[in-house]
Amino acid sequence: QLQASGGGLVQAGGSLRLSCVASGFDSDIYARAWFRRAPGKEREGVSFIGENDGRTYYADSVKGRFAISRDNAKNTVYLQMNSLKPEDTAVYYCAADLARKFKDDMSWKKDYKYYYWGQGTQVTVSS
Repeated sequence: QLQASGGGLVQAGGSLRLSCVASGFDSDIYARAWFRRAPGKEREGVSFIGENDGRTYYADSVKGRFAISRDNAKNTVYLQMNSLKPEDTAVYYCAADLARKFKDDMSWKKDYKYYYWGQGTQVTVSS
């Protein structure tokens, strides 16, 4: 299972760091990702990190502001979010599945490809 944390209320321009801890499976061989769902919108891929090959991908809307990283010793993935904007307000979810399922730079955005999901953490950015 996945346990996400770190959300909260922050002013525009501020920062937050989300964490997602994995348990119950060998997360070292799993790719990890962050998705978000804003009110009235569909869930969208925010960022992805490969198991240990250094691959990282980002949605265009967060490039240059967000950074994904992982600490395999702690079974944890982080999403550092800087220069937050009101449009970043959403429930953020972490996800995981076998890295071999993601062979290109587009497949990671497809939420149906992920088996493990965290419970979501609310991020609210005020203007």
